[in-house]
Amino acid sequence: MSEQVIEISDGNFEKFVLQSKTPVLVDFWAAWCAPCRVLAPRVEAIAEKRAKSARFAKLNVDDSPTVAQRYGIRGIPTLILFQDGEEKERLIGVATEEEISRAIDKHVSAALN
Repeated sequence: MSEQVIEISDGNFEKFVLQSKTPVLVDFWAAWCAPCRVLAPRVEAIAEKRAKSARFAKLNVDDSPTVAQRYGIRGIPTLILFQDGEEKERLIGVATEEEISRAIDKHVSAALN
């Protein structure tokens, strides 16, 4: 895993994601999920490029079911972009790097204006 992508859990989700002043992209995943393994390198590549404008985290839904239930995660992989403690964007399935980047750019550039 990339140094830019942090593993989070039910225990530190609020502090790392909801209290963050920086937008946070959370990858909801599970070890047994093949599409999640396809998506992971894409998220890591974007995290390397955008570390200055956003934070990146992975939350294993099997190990942290409380947060997954709270946000209605029904299928994985699911990416949710949080900003100021609120969900701003949700991508379900194996998104392309371009789709992920557009979702981040839409909210990061809006925050800068």
